[in-house]
Amino acid sequence: LYILLSNRMSQIKNRITFNLILIFSVFALGAAYFIQYILGHKPCNLCLIERVPYIFAVLIIILTLILKKFEKLALVFLSLIFVSATIISFYHFGIEQGFIAESLVCDLGNKNVNLSKEDLLKELQQKPISCKDVSFRIFGLSLATINTIISFILSIITIKLFTNYEKNK
Repeated sequence: LYILLSNRMSQIKNRITFNLILIFSVFALGAAYFIQYILGHKPCNLCLIERVPYIFAVLIIILTLILKKFEKLALVFLSLIFVSATIISFYHFGIEQGFIAESLVCDLGNKNVNLSKEDLLKELQQKPISCKDVSFRIFGLSLATINTIISFILSIITIKLFTNYEKNK
């Protein structure tokens, strides 16, 4: 009975954690789109790339919750996703702080084609966003800085859940 009860509590704990990560991921994506479309801050290419792990996390968690299977595999994927998100966000943070040089990732939108003078003027008016320019801050921190911290915390949580998964069964 104790083992059965312990297993059930572990499953509930994992479901609660999955739900919290799901809610947070949806909130993070919603906040990013709110800042972009409502507040009018254009994201750079790295900002757009930093949204991808949250999209993957949402999809994986929804599938896991619907299927009620593959929790351990989901934890592996979520751990990899959030470790990757930490690396991408830290890379962006490094560019903002100037200790990492801007790369071609930050220049994905620009095309190296012959442009007419009208097209060139249009492109100049669009003002492409540099990855090193911080256009929005919360409590004095850039979104890349906040994302680095949050992705790191989510990495630790998902890795810890994975490593303790068998102990909780």
